Amino acid sequence: MEITVAEALVRCLEQENVNLIFGYPGGAILPVYDALYNSTIKHVLTRHEQGAVHAADGYARVTGKVGVCLATSGPGATNLVTGIANAYMDSVPMVVITGQVPVSQIGTDAFQEVDITGITLPVTKHNFLIKDPKQLPQVVRKAFHIAATGRPGPVLIDLPKDVAQAKIKFAYPKNIHLPGYKPTYKGHPAMINQASKVIMESKRPVIYAGGGVRISNAAPELKELAETISAPVTHTLMGLGCFPGDHPLFLGMLGMHGTRYANQAVTECDCLITVGARFDDRVVANIEGFAPDAKIIHIDIDPAEISKNVQASLPIVGDVKQVLEKLLQLLKKRKNAEWTARVQALKKEYPLDYSMDGALKPQFVIEKLCESTGGDAVVVTDVGQHQMWTAQYYKFKEPRSFISSGGLGTMGFGLPAAIGAQMGASGQKVILITGDGSIQMTLQELGTAMEQELPLKIFVMNNRQLGMVRQQQEYYCEKRYIAVDFRFDLDFAALARVYGMAGYTVETAEQLVDILPEVLASPGPVMVNCLIGGKENVLPMVLAGSNINEAID
Repeated sequence: MEITVAEALVRCLEQENVNLIFGYPGGAILPVYDALYNSTIKHVLTRHEQGAVHAADGYARVTGKVGVCLATSGPGATNLVTGIANAYMDSVPMVVITGQVPVSQIGTDAFQEVDITGITLPVTKHNFLIKDPKQLPQVVRKAFHIAATGRPGPVLIDLPKDVAQAKIKFAYPKNIHLPGYKPTYKGHPAMINQASKVIMESKRPVIYAGGGVRISNAAPELKELAETISAPVTHTLMGLGCFPGDHPLFLGMLGMHGTRYANQAVTECDCLITVGARFDDRVVANIEGFAPDAKIIHIDIDPAEISKNVQASLPIVGDVKQVLEKLLQLLKKRKNAEWTARVQALKKEYPLDYSMDGALKPQFVIEKLCESTGGDAVVVTDVGQHQMWTAQYYKFKEPRSFISSGGLGTMGFGLPAAIGAQMGASGQKVILITGDGSIQMTLQELGTAMEQELPLKIFVMNNRQLGMVRQQQEYYCEKRYIAVDFRFDLDFAALARVYGMAGYTVETAEQLVDILPEVLASPGPVMVNCLIGGKENVLPMVLAGSNINEAID
């Protein structure tokens, strides 16, 4: 029996065990929505296509599954671009399906036509424009495989309306043929053997762990590696949560706003074991001064990242989990008392610290959230000062418990991503820490959260300004502040109540401490408007061109 391509698409999604889709309908994608009518797949109607793609992103990060979102052609498709680029930069598995004008109208500037495959070519792992209806099952199978394997990333399928309405005999392929796509999972044995020797000969090893640890589910192997060789562990923003934040060997984040002791330890180390990280510019401020005395072992599944920014002494291409498993078999347990003592001394010499004078401190809010939850929550952030304070002061214990936009730095990511994370982590406490600038970019998704009856806990760090931009103007523009102050002060607590959720405003530490138990225990959604000082900076800070051990604080 023949079915429409739209119906075949829904069946393909069911075969891929998709049970949740985020989207926004429109004319060109209408056949797919009609086919969803009788499906068991749950569809979440967001208030904007950007909300849909960020929600799919948050869902994918917290579950490890492929996130799926739908949008129509033209502006529906272009509204997804920021979220697609965000997922691409952070290696998030996602399948994005867009409607397109009929094949005969492509290239004619038809109503709501854009070349979305051309637009997204640089920010997708791969994309497809389906012109032959019979290709649909094979394309969907390939899309999910490509999105989830190797270094994950977003894949886009553009489906013209007339193709979606055509009929085919449906059969979902068990096998796919991708001769040009063969990710390397097993690291080269000789290189792994050589790495084990370098590690055992080192006296001051440091492990530098990134998001690849989370992606490959290698947190247990990372912990075993650190404890086997007595090496402290520092993280990128994307790697937070992959090593317990309360562990004695934990150094916190490194780089521009990393801890001074992490940056100093990396500067002094003689062996830097880089695991699933890419030496981005927020970590390596000055290449020449980065880990100057270290032999750099670089483990990554993407060969393009090896020696791209920092020259590796010993490259190992492969899946982080599989490489670490083999490496651990070659290492002998040892104690490194002198180096361990040095690292502990650095922690005492350069502690993270802040003053409690004046207004409510955002660092205090985050510390209290960590204390009150015992670190047992999924924390989502937007982008800005609050993001860095969260990375510094919340002690994450588990992988996939910290969801944030890293590479692209997308303001507005937080609220829709928290919605996706809450739907993926049903039963877990999900906390959104956002800023008054970021949340206003996708504020309408409060409606989605209420419609889905999600018990999100939202903390707005409200300094009535774009705090991170103001901080950069302070250091780089001689305090010439422009376009950073919000002269209209939005009452976020009142806004929350308009949307039907509980809303509070706090401006002192005592007020926060008083309401926090009630907020976190609430079965429903809550927004807390935290009135913080407008001159608070994220410190330490490595200024542009400086070595990472030359931070100001």
